[in-house]
Amino acid sequence: MTTDWHIDPGLIEQYENGTLVPSRVMAVEAHMLSCAACRALIPAEDAWLDDSWSAVYDELHAPRVGPVARLLTRAGLPGHRLRLLTATPALRWSWVLATSAVLTLAVAAAWFGREGSQAIGQAFLALAPILPVIAVSGAYGPPADPMHEITGTTPAAGPGLVLWRAVSVIGVAVVMAGVAAVLLPGPGWYAAAWLLPALLLSTGTLALATSLTLPVAAVVLGALWLTGVLVVARTAEGLFVSSVFGPTAQLAYLLAAAVFAAVLITRRRRFDLGESR
Repeated sequence: MTTDWHIDPGLIEQYENGTLVPSRVMAVEAHMLSCAACRALIPAEDAWLDDSWSAVYDELHAPRVGPVARLLTRAGLPGHRLRLLTATPALRWSWVLATSAVLTLAVAAAWFGREGSQAIGQAFLALAPILPVIAVSGAYGPPADPMHEITGTTPAAGPGLVLWRAVSVIGVAVVMAGVAAVLLPGPGWYAAAWLLPALLLSTGTLALATSLTLPVAAVVLGALWLTGVLVVARTAEGLFVSSVFGPTAQLAYLLAAAVFAAVLITRRRRFDLGESR
């Protein structure tokens, strides 16, 4: 295909210097697509073309880095770990927003319903330890991760991936619930009383997941926790908080979490793909 006109030499010079406005650049390039003579006026070395295409490809395919990712990178988190965490299913915005809404409603109910603020505070203490467990249950394996079969065949699969993902989602859940606990009216220790139970349930879920799937382990341990809380609430009545979150109970949670951590360390290889459970 040929054309009856050619690009003016002055226009060619401006194109090479990069001084043309975008509309003129598009017009020049559209003409050169169908005019071999004008294309020949633009020197194009193979090395220059390769570098240009590489730069364009890298720019288009480079992952977008958000403020949290930049902060973690500056804190020293390696790039491959960062990519591993950003692919965590349980860090989806839907779960984060839903958790935020629940905690916001709990705080609002405590402040606007002062006559029932103590009951709301106790309910928060009972339910807050479950939030990290819910996050952990969706951090690894089917059905939460639709790409688990592909993920499980990578060199990063196994206990390392499980623990990195679990730490990331536990961290998000604990920070969110911690902020809500600080905003609750009532005794100041409300803000920290649920942390050791949350540690126990999260560690216990991971340890139990060496024999069961993570979602099943989370459901089993979460159900046991809520059943125990309800039993104490019915029998202890006015002694509910001191019985479930007092010093003796907190020490028991810490010791139980240490036992679960030892079990998790001993049986960590059970997370490897193909290992029998």
